[in-house]
Amino acid sequence: MSQHPKQPWPYPEVVAHRGGGTLAPENTLAGFREGMRYGYRAAECDVKLSADNVCFLLHDDTVGRTSNGQGEARAKTMAELSVLDAGGWKGAAYAGEALPTLANVAAYCRAQGMLLNIEIKPCPGRFEETGRIVAREAARLWAGAAVPPLLSSFEIDALRAAQAAAPALPRAFLCEAIPADWREILAELDCMALHCDHETLTEALARDIKQAGYQLLCYTVNDPARARVLLGWGVDSLCTDRLDLLPAR
Repeated sequence: MSQHPKQPWPYPEVVAHRGGGTLAPENTLAGFREGMRYGYRAAECDVKLSADNVCFLLHDDTVGRTSNGQGEARAKTMAELSVLDAGGWKGAAYAGEALPTLANVAAYCRAQGMLLNIEIKPCPGRFEETGRIVAREAARLWAGAAVPPLLSSFEIDALRAAQAAAPALPRAFLCEAIPADWREILAELDCMALHCDHETLTEALARDIKQAGYQLLCYTVNDPARARVLLGWGVDSLCTDRLDLLPAR
């Protein structure tokens, strides 16, 4: 059995999705500030690599949905990415908000005492490379921190590379529907947690995962009644877009 399930789960019951959920531009420092404003002590964000291998925050493979740029993220250097407006699409109050680097976010989170779940979100064809570089950078940026960031990914190859590059950082396997071989996956990757789509979770599955010694996080939970049900099943944390509906706890 992994050493990780024996470690305490340091994360609160609610985690801000992509920094500030839908209340601010996703994966920006403005989002993290919104999380802090609502009293959240933990957030999740998506991290991938620029063309010159800088770790930065973005969910999509292309930049068009959440910035004023166009094209594939993997083709742009960090210098090219840094001049994009990643906030104006959400409203004039956020115009000029930058695409932050992981280093920017680490500085903010460490200064504010905010815990972080880094979802390793590789661009196509860069799974292992992204897992390795993000893990090494996270280990460097959070060196000496009381609570290191939690690395999660849908991509097993990325998690495997992260495990090899920074074995001391905690890991979580991220999935939509929980696969039948979840025990084998968690054991192989030495994960401390499983993260799944809340709509695919059953009370029986939640019980099995907890009895196996793993932590359990569900995304993206925006309804307070559903949140109560999931927490009643023993789910440890909920990732939410609606910081205004699910009070920090």
